[in-house]
Amino acid sequence: MFKQNKLKKRLSNGDSLFGVWIETGSATNVEILSPLGFDYLLIDLEHGQGDLNNLIHMLRAAQVSDTPCIVRVPWNDPIYLKRVLDAGADSLMIPMVENAGEATAAVRACRYPPGGTRGYAAPAVRASNYGHVKDYMSKANDNLLIILQIETAAAVKNATTIACVDGVDMVFLGINDMAGSIGRLEQLDHPDARKLVRDAEAALRSAGKMMGTVPSAGAGWRELFESGYRLVPVASDVGLMRDAALACVDEQHGHQKTSRPKRESGY
Repeated sequence: MFKQNKLKKRLSNGDSLFGVWIETGSATNVEILSPLGFDYLLIDLEHGQGDLNNLIHMLRAAQVSDTPCIVRVPWNDPIYLKRVLDAGADSLMIPMVENAGEATAAVRACRYPPGGTRGYAAPAVRASNYGHVKDYMSKANDNLLIILQIETAAAVKNATTIACVDGVDMVFLGINDMAGSIGRLEQLDHPDARKLVRDAEAALRSAGKMMGTVPSAGAGWRELFESGYRLVPVASDVGLMRDAALACVDEQHGHQKTSRPKRESGY
């Protein structure tokens, strides 16, 4: 449902924000996690289990506690973007953007004409409170928060031009996929992978663009915030439940947690 984008406002005020991924497509998990104090929930429709119908239920669950949601879509697809926007998402993360042309296409798919190509159905969609927000058309474009992911070595080379596309609010580094694009998947501390990260960071700082990423290679959320990142998801509903359950089992069975395989996030 339409309201001022609190997340975009906080970022424009200079805040650094931490959140949690929702991977299960579960509105119940959103209902549990949303009032706990995270700055936002990041609903993952790329690798997560949710679909558009689940998304609406998750947005409704978060609305009770007024917790902002970012929705990561599966792909830079104008049809899917249109449907997510009509469902009421106002902060979007779009994966695997590799150049300025793809960045421009993503922004245009999210904006109404003349600034874009988003299809019109404003009086009938959830995003406009089903037509109750009479000036929705005049507000929708500016209310959007658009986050693009760069996730390959090719995208790193184009990071400056991607960041400079009008309408791109933030660039989010997908470090594991970046490493994978040079044959270093899950080798997040490899010098070649770290060089990609440094090159991307330098380009985005030079362009004056906000950055986001997940903790990796020993850089936790504190270190990331201190180095200038503004948006850091620190956990996921899957990870929180899994790790709490493993800790419970370990305690009951007398096992040492150090015997468990190391788990590291990497989006």
